[in-house]
Amino acid sequence: MTFVVENFNTKSINKSNISYRITPQPQKMNVSGCSSLAKAFACVDTIADYCTVNAAEIDREGAFPIQEFKRIAEAGLLAIPLMPDLGGLGLGIDASFTHELLLMLKRIGWGNLVVGRIFEGHVNALQLIQTFATREQIEWFAQDARDRHKIFGVWNAEANDGLKVIPLDTDRYQLQGSKTFCSGSGFVERPFVNGVLPDGSWQMCIVPMEEVSTVSDPNWWNPTGMRATASYKVDFSNVDLDRQSIIAAPGDYNRQPWLTVGSIRFVAVQLGGAEALFDATRRYLHSLGGTSDPYQENRMGQMAIAIESGNLWLKGASDRIATYAPTFGGDCDQIHPDCDRLVNYINMARTAIEEICMDVIQLCQRSVGTRGLLPPYPMERIIRDLSLYLRQPGFDGSLQSVGKYAFSQPPERSINWDDSDHDA
Repeated sequence: MTFVVENFNTKSINKSNISYRITPQPQKMNVSGCSSLAKAFACVDTIADYCTVNAAEIDREGAFPIQEFKRIAEAGLLAIPLMPDLGGLGLGIDASFTHELLLMLKRIGWGNLVVGRIFEGHVNALQLIQTFATREQIEWFAQDARDRHKIFGVWNAEANDGLKVIPLDTDRYQLQGSKTFCSGSGFVERPFVNGVLPDGSWQMCIVPMEEVSTVSDPNWWNPTGMRATASYKVDFSNVDLDRQSIIAAPGDYNRQPWLTVGSIRFVAVQLGGAEALFDATRRYLHSLGGTSDPYQENRMGQMAIAIESGNLWLKGASDRIATYAPTFGGDCDQIHPDCDRLVNYINMARTAIEEICMDVIQLCQRSVGTRGLLPPYPMERIIRDLSLYLRQPGFDGSLQSVGKYAFSQPPERSINWDDSDHDA
């Protein structure tokens, strides 16, 4: 596969008014490299190792993991979230493979949280399409991911000048306003860009970025960590869309359990970052000959327990998602009686793993001291990236929801978090 630099009509307000991106030439992709889970895991391992080697090189503003996503595309990993009849492995939509997906996301996050963040957004977008879109839309966008190597994403955050979706007629819509934290800006070519309709409802839509003119503000993104995600602010004003780009009914994006249960994907990436920090700390202490110090042994034991606890939460979440329904989140045309229970189990997993990651950060800092937090050691970079990535919205609401659910259960017996068929 050859990659070329293409000149798109995406404007940049701080440079030459042209945004360049490196994208693959449209062609039929040979997906044989990821024709099985075993091959997919092998590809993920190879790419994660490369991510680790190249992470420091792209740890700067204005960078993007171009080579990493070139390898991801060449390996066929952009297609693995698709169901098998669409040329994928069903990872992210077939609930029985949830644990395998989370392990892959964790591994990519171990290699580089930046790459994990963007790839998780791609998986999220394809899950939303396969859950809520029409069959025609599913097949069209599957071809984009499978054959044209388009990277998908979900750009849902916004500020006061948030996005409005204005119907022009029965088949045409116009966008007005901006999105913030647009990870992969200039490289993600099929983002979900969701906005408010005139009646106040929230509408999902996908923008074919190479076909429209937008205004990107790279100066908006000046972070301490996750620098290479290129999470710029993008103005979509006057972008016109046809019916093919409008996904599902208004309000479907916020439906449960999909909205909350989907958070387990970015949680897996975060745990991968914590695991990378654990491994880097061990290597550093080995290099100093400091492995026999009892205080270091104590901290290392705490970190090991924390990481394994996170892995157990991922497995518990995966098992419950698989038991809940054959497809991720279930049938969107039916109401599932165990929705609240699944949502709040995932809320617990998210809360627990965030605290685990924060504990690992603190234990690492105490273990390596100032010297270990300076280049060329990777700990400082991983800490910056992980600390920023952990700041996902709705943490307090997730924790409150768990408590509210706990109070709603009969106080005379223990809460059962397993499938309802096992209730005593």
